[in-house]
Amino acid sequence: MFARRVSVHLKPNTAVMFTEKMENEVLPLLRKHPGFQDEITFLSQDGTKAFGISLWDRKESAEAYISDTYPAVQKILASVIEGSPSVGSYNVSSSTFHKIASTGTV
Repeated sequence: MFARRVSVHLKPNTAVMFTEKMENEVLPLLRKHPGFQDEITFLSQDGTKAFGISLWDRKESAEAYISDTYPAVQKILASVIEGSPSVGSYNVSSSTFHKIASTGTV
């Protein structure tokens, strides 16, 4: 399994709008993309920062999403985020939710 982590700074007073856009516009796009497994989105208590972790069946699926769908996601969220998102990619080493055991590889 493969994961992408995207961190953003939110414009003032847009936390509710960000959450609505994620639920109503971004998640439906993700669910349609081949290889998508799950999305977990976090919001800071003061509503100024957010990050999401998307889980994919394999690296190639996440890379296809980056070129095919991620530009549309950026447009959807442009009205609520400041600056450029910070993005990182990771191999998933374990997950209790997805019942993944550690592979021992780094």
